[in-house]
Amino acid sequence: MTPMDAFWLFLVLVSLQPVLKQKMLEAARQRMIAELEKKRGSRVILLVHRQETMSLLGFPVMRYIDVHDSEEVIRAIHLTDPDVPLDLVIHTPGGLVLAATQIARAVKRHRGKVTVFVPHMAMSGGTLIALAADEIVMDPHAVLGPVDPQLGQMPAASFVKVVEEKPIEHVDDETLVMADMGRKAISQLQETILELIGDRYPEDKARRIAETLSEGRWTHDYPITPEHARQLGLPVTDNVPKEVYKLMDLYPQPKRTLPSVEYLPVPRQAGNGKSAGSHAGS
Repeated sequence: MTPMDAFWLFLVLVSLQPVLKQKMLEAARQRMIAELEKKRGSRVILLVHRQETMSLLGFPVMRYIDVHDSEEVIRAIHLTDPDVPLDLVIHTPGGLVLAATQIARAVKRHRGKVTVFVPHMAMSGGTLIALAADEIVMDPHAVLGPVDPQLGQMPAASFVKVVEEKPIEHVDDETLVMADMGRKAISQLQETILELIGDRYPEDKARRIAETLSEGRWTHDYPITPEHARQLGLPVTDNVPKEVYKLMDLYPQPKRTLPSVEYLPVPRQAGNGKSAGSHAGS
């Protein structure tokens, strides 16, 4: 083999390495999903959005709930017997209201028990999907979020408030149009929430939950903890299976040149100052 042949072989191996690594991760996820399904006797569906890095250009791409996700989740539900329980693992910052609503309605109509696991966060559209479940299982540090609609980068409720508080002659036409859209968006989302939870609560309580989550009481990134969710009346528990955490480990964030968080990735035991599995030298 000439030096030039070795050089080209090296380039081929380097270019294939990310592809092979991704295939190995996908195979590991499939094995873990199968293990969790066998343990719980359920259909397991993951909706996980990480910040991903393009393989060639190397810039980050933010993921969110889109129509492709709704198509895939609905397809998975169609492939599941109506009496088989559904387990959804959700990790998402949110996304399109249309896509999240389609998923939530499909989840709601499933006859078997539906459990949503939230190991870290299910914000906005992720919370809307969780509302359709019979049980929401959250890590003690995980969060849900408000589902108040956003018009572009602005909260719909804020457009409505501007028009209510500012003299009409001082409000431009575009803001008036946005406020009208905002009122409709809030009303539509409240009706969707009532559709998802209305059969589980008295009407006044269901409407109170719908209004609290959609009226713009908080900023859109407000973290709703498990305790707060239970206070709102949501069916939240905290017994997340260890397999869910293992699955999340198989969705790694892209590595940075310099890590922002570092630690020894082994359990720590109290008392002897040593990590589990460590050994003293002789």
